[in-house]
Amino acid sequence: MILGVIEYEDNMVTEASLQMVTFARKVAEGNGVGFVALVIGCKDCAPLTGQLGNYGVAKFIQAGHDQLTDYAPVAWAKVVSQVITDTSPAIVMAAGTDKGNEFMAHLAAMSDQPMAANCSAVNPGDPFQITRLRWGSSLLEEAILTGDCKLLTVAMDVVEAEEAPVQGEVDVQTIEPNLTESDLRVRLVRREADVTEGVTLKNANVVVGGGRGVGSPEAYSLLEELAGKLNGAVGCSSVATNNGWRPHSDQVGLTGTRISPALYIACGISGAIQHLVGCKGAGKVMVINKDPEAAFFGKADYGVLGDLHEIIPAVMEELGK
Repeated sequence: MILGVIEYEDNMVTEASLQMVTFARKVAEGNGVGFVALVIGCKDCAPLTGQLGNYGVAKFIQAGHDQLTDYAPVAWAKVVSQVITDTSPAIVMAAGTDKGNEFMAHLAAMSDQPMAANCSAVNPGDPFQITRLRWGSSLLEEAILTGDCKLLTVAMDVVEAEEAPVQGEVDVQTIEPNLTESDLRVRLVRREADVTEGVTLKNANVVVGGGRGVGSPEAYSLLEELAGKLNGAVGCSSVATNNGWRPHSDQVGLTGTRISPALYIACGISGAIQHLVGCKGAGKVMVINKDPEAAFFGKADYGVLGDLHEIIPAVMEELGK
């Protein structure tokens, strides 16, 4: 049996989990075993089970608890550990999201088993072979996964979520996990929705990004003015976020937002691999940097060597003409 742990928001299964379900279902079908979906902490699971039923899931385990109303990494790991003890699955899968990799790592520590993150292919057998995405998907690693129960997360976007409606009755089992206060010390207590109206990093045709070279939070007004003239959005590197210059929602990179504009203008950004992963979907990249050794120049379609505080005003002057 393959056990898949489901992530959800606003009573809807996330796209990453639907991709994981599709991946797990194909592995299960190819090896003649069943697939069971585990839903943790939801108050009303009917919408989730209904949605998952359209993606080929016929058997569910619902784990409810009075104190478990939203995501809590240790508690989720504890729940999965108890379900493993009760059902003895051969494989446990989750989506390769921040949440999925976090609670699965806790599970691995609890069970003293190895865990493979961000898998793109699985070949069950002896040995149990996997392929993993490493270094921001720039490297494929082939490995052998050991352990009595194989723990892994599925890399996002390696498969498309495919519907396969269930024919017949759906089997739903409800359990109440045994949790302690310490299991719930870290938990999600509030959600703040991203801005979805207007031009955002995810839909902008032009993104103007800033890094350490911008120099201060106040100096980002220059980038905002340029982005405004181009009907674009402003992004930043992790340095700007870590320094408190910009909110995390503006961060472009492996641990931020992945963008795909027609043009990305990177201002004062060195070009670390984590940032390059986030902007590799851009059609064209222009780099403005006064450091001729900046690694980003090697990835740029256009490079401008100079001080961004002088170059950007000159660009806007030309745009004004």
